[in-house]
Amino acid sequence: MYDLIIIGSGPAGISAGIYSAIYKLNALIIGEKSGGYAADAYKIINYPGMSEISGLELMQKFAKHLQKFNVPTKTEVVNKISKLKNGFKIITDKLSYQSKTVILATGSERRRLHIPGENELTGKGVAYCATCDAFFFKDKITAVIGGADSALTSALHLAETAKKVYLIYRKENPTALPAWIEKVKNNPKIELIAKTNIKKIIGENKVEAIELDKSYQNKNILPLDGVFIEIGSVPLTNIVGSLGVNIDNEGFVKVKENQETNISGFFAAGDVTTGSNKLEQIITASAEGAVAANSVFKNIK
Repeated sequence: MYDLIIIGSGPAGISAGIYSAIYKLNALIIGEKSGGYAADAYKIINYPGMSEISGLELMQKFAKHLQKFNVPTKTEVVNKISKLKNGFKIITDKLSYQSKTVILATGSERRRLHIPGENELTGKGVAYCATCDAFFFKDKITAVIGGADSALTSALHLAETAKKVYLIYRKENPTALPAWIEKVKNNPKIELIAKTNIKKIIGENKVEAIELDKSYQNKNILPLDGVFIEIGSVPLTNIVGSLGVNIDNEGFVKVKENQETNISGFFAAGDVTTGSNKLEQIITASAEGAVAANSVFKNIK
């Protein structure tokens, strides 16, 4: 039986893994993707010590740091967590494990628009990661849906190769950091469309146009080649339903100041939690991972 199993290998999970090694805990990390959602970030300009770095590069540094502590890591999908008398049982798509404590650091997944054409054209012009797919839209017309940091950085990334980028958001002004807003407004390839929603994605075998809920330049249909949906994320909490972990009305795991849930020995950290005012930043996820590992150490001690 492990002292600790960390579920998730993003910033919170890796940070928890590093601290678990410092506390000499017998720990295991189980995650589907090293770096998690953070690895897809185009550029990060607010992580202390890194004036500008890509999400992938920063997460590679995290992983390299973790490797120095020889914390075992498994690339597996966790399907179920159940409570034991003296701990927890974690069942993955390959094996099952037992642990005295657990830190849930599964993070979040991309939110979808749930409009006609989205599912049918995903992978055929509809995408959720500009860092991953911008290359395929060189010299083409694209749109980014959303007004927060991820949307604006995606638009800037696409503008490096695309012919034109529409940034479409439903509020009067973007909600991103002022630094990103300034860069977007100064980019001649990016055209902002405010207070507008997308109703439908049109195309047969690939994206051909989108339908807007209001007229833009006297038309509701906007011809283009690609749509990048960047409207935030939803916490990945589906595997804790049977445990009885308290979850708020938005789907986030409720945690105490020490990152423990209402289930003794079960902790959570990062974007999956209600902690850090849901800031959803790499630095806050990392901090929560460190706090959770410290709490596990105290729990076991």
